[in-house]
Amino acid sequence: MEPITYSTSRVVLRELAVDDVEAVHAVYGDPKATEHLSFEPRSREQVEGIVRRSMASAAEEPRTEYALAVTVPSGELIGFARLAMDPHQPQAATIGFALNPAYWGQGYGTGTVRALMGLAFDRLGLHRLWAARSPANKASHRTLVRAGMTEEGRIRGHVHVRGSWRDSITYSVLAEEWQPER
Repeated sequence: MEPITYSTSRVVLRELAVDDVEAVHAVYGDPKATEHLSFEPRSREQVEGIVRRSMASAAEEPRTEYALAVTVPSGELIGFARLAMDPHQPQAATIGFALNPAYWGQGYGTGTVRALMGLAFDRLGLHRLWAARSPANKASHRTLVRAGMTEEGRIRGHVHVRGSWRDSITYSVLAEEWQPER
């Protein structure tokens, strides 16, 4: 299978490489960056395992997961994005992302979600994407809506993290609602 690269004016999504471990750890090891995610900060060794598994999943046929580096056009890795196919609905997938806090509030989150939509609808021919966020993560709400997703509702007791159950707020976008960058 051909490696994935998907570019917009703001970000580039590309396959992960072993050399990305430190930059991914700067995100997944950061308590601020993982505060609203479904897991606690990861060690460098855990991140190395995540990167290696992501690289291995890129070679699977059929491919069911796209775990990608988020870079700025200069090539600097600023985050991690994931698109996972729904095993029950082959034309649907879930997306998620995390960015280095140094890049928050600059439009890179919206750019990342838009790039994931472009990959899903333009390249993979999917029908539906969905995402979930922590109810406390108001910035993620703004990002997902600004990118073109619609809030759908709440999944109660959805994620067990930091010793307790947490709800998730869900969003979706359909292929016919997708508006490519002009």
